Amino acid sequence: MRSLWKGTISFGLVSIPVKVVSATENHSVSFRQIHTADDGRIRYRKVCELDGEEVGGDEIGKAYEAADGSVVQLTDDDLAALPLPTARTVDILGFVPVSSIDPYQLDRSYYLAPDTGAIKPYALLREALRRSQKGAIAKLAMRGRETLALLRALEGDGEAVLGMHTLLWPDEIRPATGVVPGERVTVRDAELDLADTLMDTLGSVDMAELHDEYRAAVEALVTAKLEGRVPEEITERPATGGRVIDLMSALEDSVRSARQARGEEEPEGEATVTPIKKKAAAKKSPAKKKATAGKSTKKSTAKKSTSKKTAAKKTTTRKRAS
Repeated sequence: MRSLWKGTISFGLVSIPVKVVSATENHSVSFRQIHTADDGRIRYRKVCELDGEEVGGDEIGKAYEAADGSVVQLTDDDLAALPLPTARTVDILGFVPVSSIDPYQLDRSYYLAPDTGAIKPYALLREALRRSQKGAIAKLAMRGRETLALLRALEGDGEAVLGMHTLLWPDEIRPATGVVPGERVTVRDAELDLADTLMDTLGSVDMAELHDEYRAAVEALVTAKLEGRVPEEITERPATGGRVIDLMSALEDSVRSARQARGEEEPEGEATVTPIKKKAAAKKSPAKKKATAGKSTKKSTAKKSTSKKTAAKKTTTRKRAS
């Protein structure tokens, strides 16, 4: 692998010459802009906005725009003459636990390879970092700017190497203020228990098995067009999302689906959420029952006496008439 930068790690009075090699590469899909009429490629031309003329690379320089809007030209010699102690040095400032580094601060990743005659001190720093489980915070100037870096020991294809991650400066990370609405939300223990169950059911991920499905689909589409074939239809995944109304039910359904996808049976005695039923009408007390019964008895007795009186009147009337 081609080295991007050469310098020296300053570890106290120990100097370790190293070469910086890129640890990542970009495999994302890239497209070209073309003229749809004849497939001619569309290119961007660098034009001076003052005279409108196209400018070649040998006529393009660097400049810094001051706060008042004035432009100051800077040459490569001006930048090389800056009094930077980290111009060709990885200056170690101190050591911190690797887990204390915020992932948001990580920028780019590199491997550090020992240069000629530096194998012994290189191995010393690597093993010291690995045994202490710490990383070295350092400064270096690379690609025209000074940057922070994290040096750590790692395993690369079975071989222990020194890795380096360039870091963003603390003031380059935006605060999360205002990202989340200020309303208070209470998460119940039952919901957390179901979330834990879902996490355990989904299990871990083998990162080595992950691949870019979009890139593979684009490559298959291009191959089919080149061969004059009709591209194969891709089965779309069911749409997910939307507003969750019943969080507990959604979690339970997710756990159930994950178990079915893994071929697991539903365990017996699994807790389920039972909808709350409306409360039944309040039962009457015994005292009220007795009072009601008494009233109904009095009413029935009064009705009977009234009917008897009416029958007696009718009989008297009939005798008088005869």
